[in-house]
Amino acid sequence: MEPKWYVLRVFSGHENKVKALLEAGLRDNEEFKAKIHDILVPTEKVIEVKDGKKKSKTKNFFPGYLLINADLDDRVKEFILNTPSVMGFLGSGKKPNPLQPDEVKRIVGRITQDGNTERIETIFRSGDIVKIIDGPFNNFTGTVEEVNEEKMKIKVMVSIFGRKTPVEIDFVQAELEK
Repeated sequence: MEPKWYVLRVFSGHENKVKALLEAGLRDNEEFKAKIHDILVPTEKVIEVKDGKKKSKTKNFFPGYLLINADLDDRVKEFILNTPSVMGFLGSGKKPNPLQPDEVKRIVGRITQDGNTERIETIFRSGDIVKIIDGPFNNFTGTVEEVNEEKMKIKVMVSIFGRKTPVEIDFVQAELEK
């Protein structure tokens, strides 16, 4: 029987705990070890800019879900479903629906791609009021006009001598006005 990928619903925030519990259960059971081939928590690396500092963190892009590559029979299914914090498989009725190969390729591709690249997550949105905290426009307050995540810059409209003027600054040079 060819192993298939299934989506497992778990309590949000418990993804790594469930993965660890399943892997611990596999260590003790050769039958299940032969049938469950892979357990993935879909995560990606993001760079978050907060308070003028860049922080790299790992973020789950499907919170509350795990991916399992398995030969699913009744005993394996029961073992998985009896793991604490597991709510069930994604699918209708008693039989879980396996993921389509193109879906698997897209999700697993995103996981492996993000191991090498980092996505930038910004707290800035168009229309936000920000205070510039660094550079020649230090202490100016303005409105975010546009956000360029690739360049990590924002365009802010500030009032200079009573006129609205666009200023392009780095993410780390601004903070949200409280």
